[in-house]
Order: sequence, then C-alpha cells, then structure tokens
Amino acid sequence: MSRDECELLCLDLPHAEEVRRLMPDESQATAAATQARALGDPTRLRLASALAVGSELCVCDLAWVCGLAQNLVSHHVRQLRSAGLAASRRDGKLVMYRLTPVGATLLEAVLGAGVSTRE
Repeated sequence: MSRDECELLCLDLPHAEEVRRLMPDESQATAAATQARALGDPTRLRLASALAVGSELCVCDLAWVCGLAQNLVSHHVRQLRSAGLAASRRDGKLVMYRLTPVGATLLEAVLGAGVSTRE
C-alpha cells in the first residue's frame, strides 16, 4: 500500500455525496480547462494583460505593445476569443478587442495583484 492511500475504507458517505453534488459537471470542467489553457500560453497571457490595462485595443496596438508580429497577435487573440476570454467588435476597418468579464477574472486569478486594469 502506498503512503497516499487510506489503509482502511472510511467513506463518509453524506459528506462525499455533498462534495460530489457541488463539483462542476464534465462539460463545466471541460470549458474551464479550455479557458485555463488559453491563458497557459505566455503570449496570450501577455496579450490578455495588455487588454486588461488598455481596456480595448486593436491588433496593431497589441502587436506594438507586446513587440510581436500582427499575424501572431491576430492568431492568439482569436484563441482568447474562442475560449470566451476576449470579445471583439468592428469599428470601421479596425477590429477592437477587449477582455470579457470571465477573461478579466481568470487573468486576475492567474496573475494575482500583478495585473492592473484601467477603469
């Protein structure tokens, strides 16, 4: 028997059932894992941070701020948008990106006090 296992069956069924009831279901866990993976990439984490500070930025601004090629930024903000962490709107010929409330909350959870938002 490993040190990580109980030596006898001591299931507290009422408590275990309550914990099971409060856990996210499979689809909720999958969605949350997808969002967490989106911020697991350093480039996307930096882009999300720029959006948190800048409120709303176009790909050109994001590329300049982060020192990256526009096509790379475009690819990564699409992934943030697909994960529900960023939203976009068209403003004439520009596409403006911003963090969603979920994106801002997750970014704050990942970076803690290391991120400031512009309000």
